[in-house]
Amino acid sequence: MRQKIYTLLIMSVMTVCAMAETMQVKSPDGRLTVDFTLTDGHLAYAVSYDNNEMIQSSALGVNTEMGDYTQGLTLKDVRHSAIDETYTLRTAKCGGNHYVANKIEIDLTAQTKFKRVMTLTMQVSNNDIAFKYDFSGAETTFRDEPRRTTVYGEATSFNMPASTTTFICPQTTGDHYGWMSTKPSYEEEYVADDVMNKPSRFGKGYTFPCLFRVGDKGWVLISETGVGSNYCGSHLSDYKEGTGYTVAYPDETENHGLGSAFPAIMLPGGTPWRTITVGASLAPVAETTVAYDVVKPLYEPHEAYKAGRYTWSWLIWQDNSVNYDDQVSFINTAAAMGYEYCLVDGWWDTQIGRDRIEELSRYARSKGVSLMLWYNSNGYINDAPQGPRGGMHNSIAREREMAWMEKIGVKGIKVDFFGGDKQQTMQLYEDILSDANRHGIQVIFHGCTLPRGWERMYPNYVASEAVLASENVYFTEHHAQREGFELTLHPFCRNAVSAMDWGGTIMNRYMSRDNKSRHRRYTSDTFEMAASIINQTSIQCICLQESNLSELKDFQLEFLRNVPVTWQETKYIDGYPTKYVVMARKATNQRWYVSGLNGESQPRTLTLRLPMLAGKTVTLYTDEPQKKGELWPTPAKRTVKVGKNGDVKVTMQPMGGVIIVE
Repeated sequence: MRQKIYTLLIMSVMTVCAMAETMQVKSPDGRLTVDFTLTDGHLAYAVSYDNNEMIQSSALGVNTEMGDYTQGLTLKDVRHSAIDETYTLRTAKCGGNHYVANKIEIDLTAQTKFKRVMTLTMQVSNNDIAFKYDFSGAETTFRDEPRRTTVYGEATSFNMPASTTTFICPQTTGDHYGWMSTKPSYEEEYVADDVMNKPSRFGKGYTFPCLFRVGDKGWVLISETGVGSNYCGSHLSDYKEGTGYTVAYPDETENHGLGSAFPAIMLPGGTPWRTITVGASLAPVAETTVAYDVVKPLYEPHEAYKAGRYTWSWLIWQDNSVNYDDQVSFINTAAAMGYEYCLVDGWWDTQIGRDRIEELSRYARSKGVSLMLWYNSNGYINDAPQGPRGGMHNSIAREREMAWMEKIGVKGIKVDFFGGDKQQTMQLYEDILSDANRHGIQVIFHGCTLPRGWERMYPNYVASEAVLASENVYFTEHHAQREGFELTLHPFCRNAVSAMDWGGTIMNRYMSRDNKSRHRRYTSDTFEMAASIINQTSIQCICLQESNLSELKDFQLEFLRNVPVTWQETKYIDGYPTKYVVMARKATNQRWYVSGLNGESQPRTLTLRLPMLAGKTVTLYTDEPQKKGELWPTPAKRTVKVGKNGDVKVTMQPMGGVIIVE
């Protein structure tokens, strides 16, 4: 009998050791490796790329109401499998996607009175890691086994090597900071190439996504995806020596204190996906689709939603422009350019009125243009005065508004001023999207959180602001001067993980209705045109006013009239965050558009490698060298031939741009 017990014990030890040896997962190409360790009941992981350490040993696990799964863990099982999926996506940087990854599932038990198993699921593709925690069915069917739990926190950390520098944006507190209880809204300023051990500006850590340069070894982008009503939005904590950054939950003051800062889940169930993109260059960061790869659509589209471009009076003409006559002007501009939409901003309920909005929608439709309408998200969660108020915060009000909009032919809404990442707020985003879909309405969010996989999860979702956007170019000269800094950063950060409603390609040279007064725009015309390709969203704002139609050159109007917004493929060509960027996108019309921005005050000459255009004669939009006394370089259009090897030499003027069209 004793011999049998010893034999079973030895076999058990051998089984655990064998499982421990398999606690590694590699990418299909073998270059990206994740290693796991389970030491004294603590689970950790480390990431290497081409044998270079990218993330040092970092903690894993969650602490829940039913038990602490960050310590006292015991390995139960390890499973390996492979994933090979294809899918199409209308609203993201790539229309057709092929996701190939290796998957590991690690089952662990904790020292709790309940029997639920925590499963760490991690999927590793060639440059992307996605992982989540799930609590599966209990080993017992006793009625006292919990079927719900609150998550109090995570041990999940990202311990970067000491050589790492950061490109990150501080998370704010809730309504004790900011305007009318509308923070955090992901609209703070980034700092480039900063040190890790500097405290965040507000002491609340950093908003997703977070970009890191790991010395001369490569780049890491950290974010999350798959967050809807199922969880709160998370962010990264401040850096702590030896631990790194940890996943942090919302501040209690968000939403004016309404709702819990802790997420709650039904069991079986789990967390959203944490994502890590890793590469020796910036190409995997700019091209990543991991935010969409690991999520699924939550409902069917009501109709075949239409991508397009829109005009918008508010950006330059502001609140006073929300009147019937000015909106007719912007509808006419949209019609003249062949644009699909015109956005009517806040205060339309009082400054135009519902009856005249119906009349305005009829006029727009007669011109082949559909209206989109602005709404305040509020109810209790913000104190912003702009109307219409009280139309989006509950299902009864939303149904009334959306049925009316469907009746009069409105095709989209822009909902503003959310101010928080609590699960209750994430529920509101999902409810708005789901209700809007029943009425064939597309949705843009402003003053809001980062979208997390929403392009695939919600088929009528378009984009979110969640960035210090173009309105700030209008508001202050400081931000006008930083436009180049911002728009050469976001292809590698904010816009890398989700569609971004920057709010407008600005063709006015001065931030005023007369285009002569207030502060000037510091970017060239070609920079602004190129930004319409760099900034990815399926409904793009081209901020033209009627006077621009006679001020701009014919070739500029021709380009802006035909600028595409949906893409089959996206390729990184060259760049460095906050300095310059060159991207190539293949439109759904199968033509390649190569677009570059120079965010600095000196010219930049580049030899671009464009194998997809090798030997072809292409159209080049560029800027002439700036002459003495000129505030803006002269835009130019010419044809050039790309070398047989795919190389072409271009010069981007200070705060200028370049576009190459097949």
